Amino acid sequence: MTNNWIRAYRAFAFLALSSAGTAWADFELNMPVGVTTTSRDIHQLHMLILGVCALIGAGVYGAMIYAIVKFRKSAGAKPAKFSHNTTAEVVWTVIPAAILVVLAVPAAETLIRMEDTRDSQLTIKVTGYQWRWHYDYIDEGVKFYSVLDRSSNAARQLGSNIDPRTLENYLLEVDHPVVVPVDTKVRLLVTGADVVHAWWMPQFGVKKDAIPGFINETWFKADTLGTYRGQCAELCGMDHGFMPIVVQVLSRPDYEVWLTAQRAQQ
Repeated sequence: MTNNWIRAYRAFAFLALSSAGTAWADFELNMPVGVTTTSRDIHQLHMLILGVCALIGAGVYGAMIYAIVKFRKSAGAKPAKFSHNTTAEVVWTVIPAAILVVLAVPAAETLIRMEDTRDSQLTIKVTGYQWRWHYDYIDEGVKFYSVLDRSSNAARQLGSNIDPRTLENYLLEVDHPVVVPVDTKVRLLVTGADVVHAWWMPQFGVKKDAIPGFINETWFKADTLGTYRGQCAELCGMDHGFMPIVVQVLSRPDYEVWLTAQRAQQ
């Protein structure tokens, strides 16, 4: 019986590792730097705090290993006989508190910059629906819905006989992407029309809840041309997993051409 369980476990492990090949190919050890001012600020803060934590860990484990080796019983060490040490207790309380206070300064500065939507050059109202997004370019006269593209929607259906692996950007493509100009501060007014959603764009360092009856603000300033993909990040019902977000960052001339074409279709 034991041998059967071992063989079954090995077979399961082999299948799991084989199916995870694609996932491991996309695996990154660290968080992405991103393509916006906000995402870079977040990454820098992350690396700073990670470095401090690594130093603390190295110091604590180094001291622990030294004490284990230096004061082991086989080396003739005799245990000290005391119940407490006021100096040690003050030190191990004050030092961590001081570290937290020091780290709070860059963390607070980053959070303040993340919430500062002043001097924005373009404002887009984002409304989450079950299960699609609506975008309203304030003062530009452009509005549209953005939903999962037809090929992904067809492939996800039971009995479709469509292999999702044959589709590029499966479940991460939409029929109408958001388009913004490069090097432009874009303010997002995020709300929900029915239940709570969340507009999440990893490469922008942006994740903001879309709550019915409330309007949340956030912003981004992309400095790299390209197409970026995100998803709804709040469980919002049956088709929560089918609410992708696609943002295309274009040059200013290309954006103006797109904007003119969209106005003609309104």
